[in-house]
Amino acid sequence: MARWLTVTGIGEEGFKGLGKNARHALLAASKIFGSQRQLDLLPACIRGERRVWPSPFSLDGLLALRGDPVCVLASGDPMFFGVGATLARQLPGDEMLILPAPSSCSLAAARMGWPLQEVVTLSVVARPIAALNAQLFSGVRLLVLSNDGQSPAAIAALLRERGFGPSRLTVLEHLGSDVERRIDGVARDWADPVIADLNLIAIECIAEPDAPRLSRLAGLPDSAFKHDGQLTKRDVRAITLARLAPVPGELLWDVGAGSGSIGIEWMRAHPSCRALAIEADEGRQLLIEQNRDALGVPGLQLVRGSAPQALAGLERPDAIFIGGGVTREGVLDTCWTQLKPGGRLIANAVTLQSEMTLMAWRERHGGELTRIHIAQAQPLGEFDTWRQALPITLLDVVKPFDA
Repeated sequence: MARWLTVTGIGEEGFKGLGKNARHALLAASKIFGSQRQLDLLPACIRGERRVWPSPFSLDGLLALRGDPVCVLASGDPMFFGVGATLARQLPGDEMLILPAPSSCSLAAARMGWPLQEVVTLSVVARPIAALNAQLFSGVRLLVLSNDGQSPAAIAALLRERGFGPSRLTVLEHLGSDVERRIDGVARDWADPVIADLNLIAIECIAEPDAPRLSRLAGLPDSAFKHDGQLTKRDVRAITLARLAPVPGELLWDVGAGSGSIGIEWMRAHPSCRALAIEADEGRQLLIEQNRDALGVPGLQLVRGSAPQALAGLERPDAIFIGGGVTREGVLDTCWTQLKPGGRLIANAVTLQSEMTLMAWRERHGGELTRIHIAQAQPLGEFDTWRQALPITLLDVVKPFDA
């Protein structure tokens, strides 16, 4: 099918800022989709029928016109958190012509004098601001696409709560327009001025001296998680995640998730990593929800129920961690069946019964067993001695491609 759809990035300067190809596409279009604000930027000479995106957002009306000359208006670069990226998942590339304008982040980097390749860009447009928690490191610069005029105040509050009150905030309104405005401040003293809904926030992250140091590498302090004692402890967690080996875009099942620490650290390894936390206990489910937001991975999906029943119908994973319930009938076998070929399965055991289960299962499927002993120095009278934690038996197995 010939290119019937043109996706045009349009800035605040409107039609006059578009190139020749974008103007010709709009003049020839029978239908033009966009937000009301974008459509209002078009002059009267554009005769195509103007259609505001429905709420809730849907592409059905657009896709029903497949083959007709249609234009879609997008803010700035359509492929940067924009509708172009959404359309690319629905249509082959040879049916679309995408004509980007400078993105708001490109304009913001130019205003701030920040090299764009050294900046972390993210969006809170219809997304939870808790995702920022995974990006907060002293010295990091962030460019954040706002959801509305309330976003700067909400982000300033989040920064204060996380110990980043000294961070410098710059709000840039209506970038590229005649009414562009800049508002500077510090998160700790943010005065909550009236902000236009169309804005972007530039953040220079500065931590308080006592702010928690939460690396992206595996092995966050146990104190970073709220838990009821059911927690894979820091050193064992680091060893476990090293064997799980997160890779961008992969999906993990965290079975018997407890406080969700393994799934959370898996997702912190890369923004595209995904995880399902399977947990039956209602109290621990609440802890998982609190921990995933506090540590910046609100996208972690909570599956409420017990394995193996709760595993039915879930997307097949690239890796599985079983932190509890290995002795429950069918858990190991169901996980092994659903694991993708080449995937990794890691199971931890503390009790003799669970250890025997892992050993028997290894006889049938192979893999490696590792015994982990961790001891910490603790007071004994006037002296110190080593206090041994319960040993952990770890099963590490990779599923063959022909299994």
